[in-house]
Amino acid sequence: MSKLCLLKRMFLALVFVCPILAFSQNKSSINPDSYLLPSARPDRIILNLSENPLESIHVNWRTDTTHVVSHLEVAKATSGPEFRDNTEQIKAVTETLVSQQDEEPTIHANYHQVKLTGLEPGTSYVYRVGGGEFWSEWFQFTIPEDDQEVNFLYFGDVQNEVVAMFSRVFREAVINLPKMDFTVYAGDLVNHESADFEWGGWFEAGQWIHATIPSMMTPGNHEFSKNPATLTPHWNAQFNLPINGPEGLEETTYEVNFPELKIISLDGEQIDESPRYRKAQMDWLRTILTENPRKWTVITFHYPVYATAPDRYHDKMIDYIRPILQEFKVDLAIQGHDHAYARGRAFEENGKLDFGKGTVYVVSVAGPKMYEVKADAWMERKAYGTQTYQWIKVTKDVLSFKTYTALGELYDSFEIHKDSQGGNTVVNNIPDTPERLQRK
Repeated sequence: MSKLCLLKRMFLALVFVCPILAFSQNKSSINPDSYLLPSARPDRIILNLSENPLESIHVNWRTDTTHVVSHLEVAKATSGPEFRDNTEQIKAVTETLVSQQDEEPTIHANYHQVKLTGLEPGTSYVYRVGGGEFWSEWFQFTIPEDDQEVNFLYFGDVQNEVVAMFSRVFREAVINLPKMDFTVYAGDLVNHESADFEWGGWFEAGQWIHATIPSMMTPGNHEFSKNPATLTPHWNAQFNLPINGPEGLEETTYEVNFPELKIISLDGEQIDESPRYRKAQMDWLRTILTENPRKWTVITFHYPVYATAPDRYHDKMIDYIRPILQEFKVDLAIQGHDHAYARGRAFEENGKLDFGKGTVYVVSVAGPKMYEVKADAWMERKAYGTQTYQWIKVTKDVLSFKTYTALGELYDSFEIHKDSQGGNTVVNNIPDTPERLQRK
């Protein structure tokens, strides 16, 4: 072999082998979550419900900080690509969020939001977000018909191993059920309030679903830092929720109004921790329920009125919130926090509980973290160690509620029938299957 040929082979070895060896030596230092870092391409795209979901919808997304200006393009959907000839471009409102928690890197990102207004009931729209060479795909959503029927999903705590363990629950719900008008999250969307990679996992679990089916969410205690309780800056940056609640509780305490359904979010952590914000929410809640023309009222908050865990008692919810729900005959309360499933009624009167009337209370969990569930008289159905999703359908005179396990099995079912005087009758349709109780 000539010296020239030998030198050539040695050169090729250096070119191709050395990078492989370097990668092998350094691969342990590569952050497996680095793919969740912001880039020029929009991500974390989400639709949120507006105050009036038959006329408007809110959109939010993220880019890196090189994109100071970002846009949304929208058009009425067509059966072919011709909608692209009739798009409207809207400049987003942009804010920068700098986040860092524990061992995560410091992350700088821009969050962009647009509030789409003047939409038409029963109409489908397409939109994309971005700018320049970096645009998202086109997403499609439909504004609900003004027909007094609303369908939505409700999830309890997601919190842990969101991508690994919650994603299948969310996707099974979307695959197995009719198309939903929106989704409700009852708090604890992540485990550490300002861990950006955890938020990235939450968005990854939902992927395109978050961008096509609007969401509303109420914060849980894991969305707050402590002493004093302070909402993570991720909340207001990455969501685009209504701001029609008490001052200082924007996007955590708010109401959404369909023609015959009012759905309300309360900030459970501030009820528990802050006398000032507790009173503000109580006063506001009384006001909007006093002037409530809707037939149905559903309310969501994180801490349940009636705890399901054996060692828990949520005194602030019982002492301050339960009397308001009873006074104004709220139909349904959907809650989280206790990492089990339970459903039933308990109306307190003269120091005694009546389990045959009043608000229907539900606690559920969608993620893998589970607590024991105690046996209480108010519970008509309960479950331990069961990830569930809930389908709620509201029509003129009937609210239908169905709970499914992660396998798509019907686990609980009931209806609330409302008479002409506004009185409720609960009709149980519980499947003939045993309850899922603690492991022995």
